[in-house]
Amino acid sequence: QVQLVESGGGLVQAGGSLILSCAASGRTFSSYAMGWFRQAPGKEREVVAAISWSGGRTYYGESVKGRFTISRDNAKNTVYLRMNSLKPEDTAVYYCAARWSRSTVDVPILEHEYRHWGQGTQVTVSS
Repeated sequence: QVQLVESGGGLVQAGGSLILSCAASGRTFSSYAMGWFRQAPGKEREVVAAISWSGGRTYYGESVKGRFTISRDNAKNTVYLRMNSLKPEDTAVYYCAARWSRSTVDVPILEHEYRHWGQGTQVTVSS
């Protein structure tokens, strides 16, 4: 089992940056592929980015490519999402998720592929 706690959300002006963190409990964090999802009011939850357990493979949603960067520090049991050039349409609750996987090529991007979820952190981008 792994428990996830997100932090780093807040209010930022358009064009600004934020770094979200997701701290995981347990000693097997390096056995999990990790993902960031977001859900805006009235919209379905969508994948933002995902990363393999080793960090060697990543995936980005089309709307965030070139602006967001996912990374992880397995020694600190933490996955990060650096968000640059933020836009009002990035406003959402951001969730991190974990999927047990020891495949170096496994970068799950669908909600149902993840078993463990954090409680979410609000990101609001003002225009």
